[in-house]
Amino acid sequence: MKSRTAIWFETKISYEKTMEDGLQKKVKEQYVVDALSFTEAENAITEEMSSYISGTFDVTDIKKASVKEVFFSDDEKDDRWYKLKLEFITIDEKTEKEKRSSVWYLMQAASLPTAVKYIGEVMGKTMIDYVVSSVAETKIFDVFEHKAQ
Repeated sequence: MKSRTAIWFETKISYEKTMEDGLQKKVKEQYVVDALSFTEAENAITEEMSSYISGTFDVTDIKKASVKEVFFSDDEKDDRWYKLKLEFITIDEKTEKEKRSSVWYLMQAASLPTAVKYIGEVMGKTMIDYVVSSVAETKIFDVFEHKAQ
């Protein structure tokens, strides 16, 4: 499993897709791209999707993603994306009270239990106390990393 920390943008595109029955249907799909700005995110998703889609498509939405790190699986069965919220637990030395800070991750996995298992494996290599407070399957089709020109 590899991970990548970056500035991620959630993008949505709309296009005419040929269905299995041969009919055309307008579809909307969500992707995540690694970019430094909204303009770069639009260029990245346009470049990536132009090789997959014949015809025209519209980029209908771009927003900064709440995730900072994405975990990519090496297993081809892991074809879904899950958003996980972890709360890191620290103790304030002055007040001796527990403090929690939340961090969002994106995990590629085949199922929700697999995503939880993977984050456990990743976090098991650290000394950080944490709680998985949220895991949800997303509608993200794929995640594209920045390509060096």
